Amino acid sequence: MANTRNSSVFQIRYHLVLVTKYRRSVLSGEMRGRLKTIFSELLRAWRCELIEFGGEDDHVHLLIETHPALDLSRLVNNLKTVSSRRIRKEYSEHVARYYWKPFFWHGAYYIGSVGGATLDTVKRYVESQGKRL
Repeated sequence: MANTRNSSVFQIRYHLVLVTKYRRSVLSGEMRGRLKTIFSELLRAWRCELIEFGGEDDHVHLLIETHPALDLSRLVNNLKTVSSRRIRKEYSEHVARYYWKPFFWHGAYYIGSVGGATLDTVKRYVESQGKRL
Protein backbone atom coordinates (compact mmCIF):
# COMPACT_ATOMS: atom_id res chain seq x y z
CA MET A 1 0.00 0.00 0.00
CA ALA A 2 1.32 3.43 -0.91
CA ASN A 3 1.94 6.20 1.62
CA THR A 4 1.03 9.85 1.27
CA ARG A 5 2.67 12.99 2.62
CA ASN A 6 1.81 16.50 1.57
CA SER A 7 1.54 16.31 -2.21
CA SER A 8 3.19 12.93 -2.83
CA VAL A 9 2.24 9.30 -2.97
CA PHE A 10 5.08 6.84 -2.59
CA GLN A 11 6.09 3.31 -1.74
CA ILE A 12 9.83 3.02 -1.11
CA ARG A 13 11.20 -0.19 0.35
CA TYR A 14 14.75 -1.39 0.86
CA HIS A 15 16.43 -4.63 1.83
CA LEU A 16 19.36 -3.79 4.15
CA VAL A 17 21.99 -6.34 5.22
CA LEU A 18 24.43 -5.58 8.03
CA VAL A 19 27.33 -7.94 8.71
CA THR A 20 29.31 -8.20 11.93
CA LYS A 21 32.94 -7.07 11.88
CA TYR A 22 35.19 -9.87 10.54
CA ARG A 23 31.97 -11.86 10.01
CA ARG A 24 32.25 -13.13 13.59
CA SER A 25 29.33 -15.25 14.82
CA VAL A 26 28.56 -12.94 17.72
CA LEU A 27 24.77 -12.53 17.38
CA SER A 28 22.78 -14.79 19.70
CA GLY A 29 19.04 -15.21 19.27
CA GLU A 30 18.46 -12.90 22.21
CA MET A 31 20.71 -10.25 20.68
CA ARG A 32 18.90 -10.50 17.34
CA GLY A 33 15.60 -9.97 19.17
CA ARG A 34 17.01 -6.92 20.87
CA LEU A 35 18.36 -5.60 17.55
CA LYS A 36 14.89 -5.96 16.03
CA THR A 37 13.50 -3.73 18.79
CA ILE A 38 16.34 -1.20 18.48
CA PHE A 39 15.98 -0.97 14.69
CA SER A 40 12.19 -0.68 14.91
CA GLU A 41 12.45 2.21 17.39
CA LEU A 42 15.14 4.01 15.40
CA LEU A 43 13.25 3.65 12.13
CA ARG A 44 10.09 5.06 13.71
CA ALA A 45 12.12 8.10 14.84
CA TRP A 46 13.19 8.57 11.20
CA ARG A 47 9.52 8.29 10.05
CA CYS A 48 10.25 4.88 8.55
CA GLU A 49 9.03 1.38 9.32
CA LEU A 50 10.63 -2.00 9.90
CA ILE A 51 8.52 -4.40 7.83
CA GLU A 52 10.51 -7.56 8.47
CA PHE A 53 13.65 -8.61 10.33
CA GLY A 54 15.74 -11.77 10.28
CA GLY A 55 19.30 -12.88 10.60
CA GLU A 56 21.90 -15.38 11.64
CA ASP A 57 24.90 -15.35 13.98
CA ASP A 58 26.97 -13.05 11.74
CA HIS A 59 24.50 -10.83 9.91
CA VAL A 60 20.99 -9.36 9.91
CA HIS A 61 18.46 -8.52 7.21
CA LEU A 62 16.03 -5.63 7.48
CA LEU A 63 13.14 -4.94 5.13
CA ILE A 64 12.31 -1.28 5.63
CA GLU A 65 9.85 1.23 4.25
CA THR A 66 11.06 4.81 3.91
CA HIS A 67 9.94 8.18 2.56
CA PRO A 68 11.25 10.32 -0.32
CA ALA A 69 12.95 12.97 1.84
CA LEU A 70 15.20 10.39 3.50
CA ASP A 71 18.99 10.64 3.36
CA LEU A 72 19.59 6.90 3.08
CA SER A 73 23.29 6.89 3.95
CA ARG A 74 22.64 8.94 7.11
CA LEU A 75 19.87 6.53 8.13
CA VAL A 76 22.09 3.46 7.67
CA ASN A 77 24.95 5.15 9.54
CA ASN A 78 22.59 5.96 12.41
CA LEU A 79 21.19 2.42 12.51
CA LYS A 80 24.69 0.94 12.64
CA THR A 81 26.11 3.45 15.15
CA VAL A 82 23.25 3.38 17.65
CA SER A 83 22.66 -0.38 17.47
CA SER A 84 26.38 -1.07 17.87
CA ARG A 85 26.66 1.20 20.90
CA ARG A 86 23.57 -0.27 22.59
CA ILE A 87 24.45 -3.91 21.90
CA ARG A 88 28.06 -3.44 23.06
CA LYS A 89 26.76 -1.84 26.26
CA GLU A 90 23.92 -4.29 26.97
CA TYR A 91 25.88 -7.44 26.06
CA SER A 92 29.36 -6.22 26.96
CA GLU A 93 30.66 -9.52 28.40
CA HIS A 94 29.43 -11.53 25.42
CA VAL A 95 30.72 -9.08 22.81
CA ALA A 96 34.11 -8.79 24.56
CA ARG A 97 34.75 -12.47 23.71
CA TYR A 98 34.71 -11.52 20.01
CA TYR A 99 36.05 -7.97 19.90
CA TRP A 100 38.74 -6.27 21.98
CA LYS A 101 38.20 -2.88 20.37
CA PRO A 102 34.83 -1.09 20.10
CA PHE A 103 33.84 -2.93 16.91
CA PHE A 104 30.55 -4.46 16.01
CA TRP A 105 29.35 -3.95 12.42
CA HIS A 106 31.51 -4.24 9.32
CA GLY A 107 32.06 -0.86 7.65
CA ALA A 108 30.26 -1.93 4.47
CA TYR A 109 26.63 -2.90 4.06
CA TYR A 110 24.24 -4.04 1.35
CA ILE A 111 21.13 -2.08 0.48
CA GLY A 112 18.86 -2.77 -2.45
CA SER A 113 15.54 -1.38 -3.49
CA VAL A 114 12.77 -3.92 -3.40
CA GLY A 115 11.01 -4.00 -6.70
CA GLY A 116 12.50 -6.71 -8.91
CA ALA A 117 11.09 -9.44 -6.70
CA THR A 118 7.67 -9.33 -5.18
CA LEU A 119 7.42 -8.07 -1.63
CA ASP A 120 6.20 -11.51 -0.51
CA THR A 121 9.30 -13.15 -2.01
CA VAL A 122 11.63 -10.77 -0.17
CA LYS A 123 9.61 -11.12 3.06
CA ARG A 124 9.86 -14.93 2.89
CA TYR A 125 13.61 -14.65 2.28
CA VAL A 126 14.14 -12.30 5.23
CA GLU A 127 11.87 -14.40 7.49
CA SER A 128 13.85 -17.54 6.59
CA GLN A 129 17.15 -16.07 7.81
CA GLY A 130 18.41 -18.07 10.75
CA LYS A 131 16.00 -20.93 10.17
CA ARG A 132 17.47 -24.17 8.92
CA LEU A 133 15.22 -25.72 6.27
